[in-house]
Amino acid sequence: MPSLARPGLLKLLRRVAASVLAVMVLLWLADRLWPLPMPGDDLARVVLAEDGTPLWRFADADGVWRYPVSPDEVSPLYLEALLAYEDRWFYHHPGVNPMALARAAWLNLRGGRVVSGGSTLSMQVARLLDPHDRTLAGKLRQLWRTAQLEWHLSKAEILQLYLNRAPFGGTLQGVAAASWAYLGKSPKHLTPAEAALLAVLPQAPSRLRPDRHPERAQRARDKVLQRLAEYQVWPAQRIDEAREEPLLLAPRQE
Repeated sequence: MPSLARPGLLKLLRRVAASVLAVMVLLWLADRLWPLPMPGDDLARVVLAEDGTPLWRFADADGVWRYPVSPDEVSPLYLEALLAYEDRWFYHHPGVNPMALARAAWLNLRGGRVVSGGSTLSMQVARLLDPHDRTLAGKLRQLWRTAQLEWHLSKAEILQLYLNRAPFGGTLQGVAAASWAYLGKSPKHLTPAEAALLAVLPQAPSRLRPDRHPERAQRARDKVLQRLAEYQVWPAQRIDEAREEPLLLAPRQE
């Protein structure tokens, strides 16, 4: 019996290997035919003083304010708030988090409306690079771009794209532009409350603009602080102090 079963098993293994190889070839071809639309060098120009304070700032050709920044040039508080609120498993999932998608689907079904999206940071970056309609075809396109992001870029590079491309209301894109425009400071020096505020603004940049809807923005900020408390990312004293901090904006200077 073992001698009869062995040829059948080998045949099955060959079929599986051939199928895997065929899928890999098809994915390689698709990646070549529809390459990832990486952004060009379209960041705004910034002239800095010796201490890093911008002396002059310029928008890009489309009037968008987008200042280059890397993860190590942003406050760790902001990164902690962002990942805790948007994508706790960013460094562990392959671009898509099945558990988050299933949870979002259940919450939306139970609520009878869209109350949670389930998108990872990688999926959000994919949508920023290649906008699409909120249809099934659009979602499949987003998943494909997400896979390409994870194939071609490191997690640090994906995070940097988010930091520089996330919408913050009006013509502001990226956490550095938002931090200077709304708070008058570098994103490296955010308070816990400010970090939580900037972490949530891209979820609804027009509806949560702190210069136009401060009360709404503060409520959203406090939701982030609540999430940080639930996950025990920050100590209770830091969160309590952040909740008490008023929403103070700098005079608008883009």
